Amino acid sequence: QVQLVESGGGLVQAGGSLRLSCAASRSIFSINAMGWYRRAPGKQRELVAMITVFNRTNYGDSVKGRFTISRDNAKNTINLQMNSLKPDDTGVYYCNTAPIPNNSWGRGTQVTVSS
Repeated sequence: QVQLVESGGGLVQAGGSLRLSCAASRSIFSINAMGWYRRAPGKQRELVAMITVFNRTNYGDSVKGRFTISRDNAKNTINLQMNSLKPDDTGVYYCNTAPIPNNSWGRGTQVTVSS
């Protein structure tokens, strides 16, 4: 299975921006769809954005219009540009296959949005 390493998280004030990156251990070209998941405090992990091999994207209602997912098959990376961040965006962010994740989760990257 592909190994995934997330980075780019941090502490930001509400209204700010962050850019997350996910580096895959092998080519993602053949993977139909990849996504970013979020585990908010006290909640289950949820899929917030996904992108197919044809670069079709889909977003959760809570992030639509604020987050942008992209993939770079040459660099084996999946990125998530997060703008207009809200305190409710706080959580640990993971990347994985989508919409069905495989069992190999990375450590994630913590995003904390202060009000």
